[in-house]
Amino acid sequence: MVTYLGILIFLLCSGVLIAVFKFFHKYWWVPMRVKHVMSSQGIYGPPYSFIQGNKKQISSMRKDSMRLPMEISQYILPRIQPHIHSWLRIYGKNFLYWLGPIATFVVTEPQLLKEILSDRDILMAKQDVGSIFQKIFGEGLTSSKGDKWAKQRKVANHAFHGERLKNMVPSMIESVDIMLKRWKVSGTKEMEVYEEFRILTSEVISRTAFGSSYEDGKHVFQNLEALNSLAAKNLYKIRIPGFGKIFKDKADVASDKLHSEIQDLIMQMIRSREKMMISGDEEKSRTDYLGLLLKAHHDIDECYRLSIQDVIDDCKTFYAVGHVTISLLLSWVTLLLGIHTEWQEKAREEVLEVFGKQNPSSEGIARLKTLGMIINETLRLYPPGIAITRKVLRETKVGKVVLPANIKLQIPTLALQHDPEIWGEDAHLFKPDRFSEGIAKATNNNPGAFLPFGYGPRNCVGSSFAINEAKIALSMILQRYRFTPSPSYVHAPVQIVTLRPKYGVLMMFQAL
Repeated sequence: MVTYLGILIFLLCSGVLIAVFKFFHKYWWVPMRVKHVMSSQGIYGPPYSFIQGNKKQISSMRKDSMRLPMEISQYILPRIQPHIHSWLRIYGKNFLYWLGPIATFVVTEPQLLKEILSDRDILMAKQDVGSIFQKIFGEGLTSSKGDKWAKQRKVANHAFHGERLKNMVPSMIESVDIMLKRWKVSGTKEMEVYEEFRILTSEVISRTAFGSSYEDGKHVFQNLEALNSLAAKNLYKIRIPGFGKIFKDKADVASDKLHSEIQDLIMQMIRSREKMMISGDEEKSRTDYLGLLLKAHHDIDECYRLSIQDVIDDCKTFYAVGHVTISLLLSWVTLLLGIHTEWQEKAREEVLEVFGKQNPSSEGIARLKTLGMIINETLRLYPPGIAITRKVLRETKVGKVVLPANIKLQIPTLALQHDPEIWGEDAHLFKPDRFSEGIAKATNNNPGAFLPFGYGPRNCVGSSFAINEAKIALSMILQRYRFTPSPSYVHAPVQIVTLRPKYGVLMMFQAL
């Protein structure tokens, strides 16, 4: 009996000692080692706080900066990312900060950025996301890797390329026409356009990618939006180590429920489509994005086959990303053209010259140079995603810098696109003509200075789709209305995963 008790006590003590060792190894030894490796290369940053890193500091800075609205200005970096803005000034172009015990290496120095953007292993590395973000994207195109990513990317490229994009134009026009009929503006009318554009772009992605409508996918969009909000609220939350694996908090329970509902809704949509494909009801059911995903799911060659969960995850990804980027782009463009009416008139003149009063055509879209400059300048000032993050899985040398294993690497898109050293002293002003000779000239051939759709092999596969939809919607609006910000508009950009208008975008529309 004494022997068994002694063994039990020994095992318990050993277990406690091992747990304590692992805890201090993760939360103290590893951060101190990474800090030493980086500081020996001249890279510094805010001090590491035990367990929490800089999370509390970042959360406090963001809460203060976004607490109140701001004057109408495009100088938004100090508001949206006060920690990045402050630490760039204190520690220089490249610095290190901490999300819990995980080091994040921020890079804005041009030469090192070029080295990183030419390193395929880094660009192809998986994004390291939190548990709630994982429920949004799963192993979809934005978060998968290796052979699975290659298969998913091939399907997406096939769905949103060339002739298929041209064939989507009528559906885009029809969706915009439905929105404009809903507006029914005669004289002058105030409207909140962010919500209008959110419905429009949800309708377009539903029609073109999934062969359905906004109403059919409405609950998927709503649940994904709720998951986004939960993810944003818990991004810098400090958790007790190991506690989350045993007890779930309210956010975990709520996100589990939303995730389960999304899975069920998309599975119902998949079953319905498979019945249609089997019966041969509609040829189009095989050629849109969902049809191509299901074709890959049933591929007889295992090398190209996607699992049903892969199909669900890719559907979630496109539902989540496919409409948000474009609705935000349209909202910020409308605001900026409402403020800068001289550019609104230039854009309108171009649209009327190319299309007259007729609906846009796929051939004419490419001729909208002024509108293209306006869209690029809007994406520069208000990029939907404000940073690109990758996880470096093994020790890697980039240029003269050695990155330790498991460090996060962050390219701060918003900071780069607002940097006066790259764009000039007018970097915070809306000046579309800076893109008059193309993106390369605008960035002084610095490829890392303009990244609204990412970069390299993991760049946004739907970027051409997004630009086409934005040009069509803006052309049809410009043909019918002049618009300015409402006196009631409150300028309060916030980051809720993407860069959004907290109180919407209230505009005054006057029929032409």
